[in-house]
Amino acid sequence: MTAARTVRARSAGRPTLEEVAARAGVGRGTVSRVINGSPRVSEETRAAVEAAVAELGYVPNRAARALAANRTDAIALVVPEPEARFFAEPYFSDIVRGVGAALADTEMQLLLTLVGGDRERRRLAQYLASHRVDGVLLVSVHADDPLPELLEQLGIPVVISGRRSEDEPLASVDSDNFEGARAAVAHLVAGGRRTIATITGPLDVYGARRRLDGYRAALADAGLDELAAHADFTEEGGRRAMAELLARAPGLDAVFAASDVMASGARQMLRDHGRRIPEDTALIGFDDSSIARHMDPPLTSVRQPIEEMGRAMAELLLAEISAATPTRPSLVLPTELVVRASS
Repeated sequence: MTAARTVRARSAGRPTLEEVAARAGVGRGTVSRVINGSPRVSEETRAAVEAAVAELGYVPNRAARALAANRTDAIALVVPEPEARFFAEPYFSDIVRGVGAALADTEMQLLLTLVGGDRERRRLAQYLASHRVDGVLLVSVHADDPLPELLEQLGIPVVISGRRSEDEPLASVDSDNFEGARAAVAHLVAGGRRTIATITGPLDVYGARRRLDGYRAALADAGLDELAAHADFTEEGGRRAMAELLARAPGLDAVFAASDVMASGARQMLRDHGRRIPEDTALIGFDDSSIARHMDPPLTSVRQPIEEMGRAMAELLLAEISAATPTRPSLVLPTELVVRASS
């Protein structure tokens, strides 16, 4: 009986590392180096080990490999928003889809965590402090959120969706919010609209501020006055802001809402006031989500490549996890105005 068969006879169940070593005629450490991709193995030895792995049907123990490499093979997708908003906005599902696509061919597990309040934030902090994930994807970060600094202190690689400021120190993926908003309002100006209002998102979110900046830049180019109401990226927030704008400026003839969800709420309020879209009031949103395509009339909207953003976030995070030192790249993807019947 050969050595490999002797080892095999004493074991039960799945093949072991020792069995592979005996079959290949090498030491256990050599097999481990081949499996973990070490360059310190000759091509002849590598071929012998790979042949033994194939013959025995050996499957590496992922948990043991991760432990040896001080890795967990898991990353967390953290959304510091309440559950209601996460499930109401297509933005988040598109981000998750893009992240999932980027991780599909890897061994990484994705953990989705919603942080809607202080209790959830404390629980997440304790979980992350125990280093149970290799990295974190942060989506929809507000300016005063302590999570990015916590991750910095813990030394956990992180990529943010949407910068917190122009000088974001962490790795980030964003869309060109300024240019998207500017193009939307320029389109309204070109259509002859002169009293153009905007419904902003929460201004502690950098992307919302940049959309407001783009709106203002387009109005300044046209010599028009601004008319803004602040909301919170929710449908109800869009309704309330639209009611406020109609009370302040009954003659307004166009609205740029900083999200499709808010545009949907604004449309309801415009209809309640007998306004025809676009004849009396043109309406534009932001995101180009499924909401935009299914509204009546279909909504003109600024398309940001959300799924591509999710994919890019995951790819950057994988690179940060593997890097000897953090590189912290910043990626800004272009937007596109999709014109439909509402404008």
